Amino acid sequence: MLKVLVAPLDWGLGHATRCIPIIKELINQKCQVIVAADGAQKALLHAEFPFLTFVELPGYRVRYGKNRALTFLRLMASIPKILIRIKRENGWLRRFADRERPDLVISDNRYGLYLPGTVTIFITHQLSIRTPFGKVADRLLQRINYSAIGRFSVCWVPDMAGEDGLAGELSHPKRMPPVPTRYIGWLSRMQIVPAPSTKDFDVLVLLSGPEPQRTILERIIIEQVASSDCKMVLVRGLPGGGGRSLAAPRGVVVYDHLPAGELGRFMLRSGVVLSRPGYSTVMDLARVGKKAIFVPTPGQTEQEYLGEYLAGKGLGICMQQHAFSLKAALMQAREIGDRPGTGNEQMKSEIGAMLETV
Repeated sequence: MLKVLVAPLDWGLGHATRCIPIIKELINQKCQVIVAADGAQKALLHAEFPFLTFVELPGYRVRYGKNRALTFLRLMASIPKILIRIKRENGWLRRFADRERPDLVISDNRYGLYLPGTVTIFITHQLSIRTPFGKVADRLLQRINYSAIGRFSVCWVPDMAGEDGLAGELSHPKRMPPVPTRYIGWLSRMQIVPAPSTKDFDVLVLLSGPEPQRTILERIIIEQVASSDCKMVLVRGLPGGGGRSLAAPRGVVVYDHLPAGELGRFMLRSGVVLSRPGYSTVMDLARVGKKAIFVPTPGQTEQEYLGEYLAGKGLGICMQQHAFSLKAALMQAREIGDRPGTGNEQMKSEIGAMLETV
């Protein structure tokens, strides 16, 4: 039995949620899976896989500012801390490997989890990283990114290789990383099931991401829905709890967190999904064929690009947080139709092929 370590980044919940289908397939392939995480990511994955072994691996613990400019400053100021975390997690992996002898390490955007002599896989949809400083800065950051990815054995890109891709230029750069790079299709924890003939809710709100921006958007939505007759399900993105209790207006059902199966059912029972355009959420929506209202996190250039890119493809609408209007967003979303759900077997075949080489 092959022993596999899976470790998602702690930058929001998306890195953990998109590891769920990978973990399920590893279990199907009779692997012994160990998950390295902490905080909300650990709580989410433990709720899905309570029978697995979990080990504590501290995250990068990045926080955002209260507006776009402060978020840029916080992210820039966090770079030294992130580099220290990367070095520490590499030391952590070496000690872990001395004890546990993993056959394979799968790292979702954790740059320190490379190990000479062990097959290590790096997962990212951002081969090209957007900055607010222009193309020269983008190219420099790509070189740094590729240098870090080059320490791994293989790079997996959770997107389609051609024009059907969801991440645009982020996952389809002109120049590829210096290691074997595979497009493994969309990673979604959602199951495709028949949609009900009627909708019980106008909108399903999915909150996630670092504070304080998660709470800021939550407050904006609660204030606006209180003066409407909108029927809403609000999932706060707090799998481990810990958030302040929320006084829900009439017509609003609130959950701190929902497991994948129940969340998928609420998606199908709702007219539209309102969320950040975090890439893992985008893949979930594509999986079930759901239209969306995207509200990018201010200052997170990846989400700002994805929101506009997906709106341009007719997969939803994009509205900036400072100008957000629930009423206007719902009116615009009515003009967009849902699409058929999309299955994907690429990830399963890629895992099977990789395990044969370990």
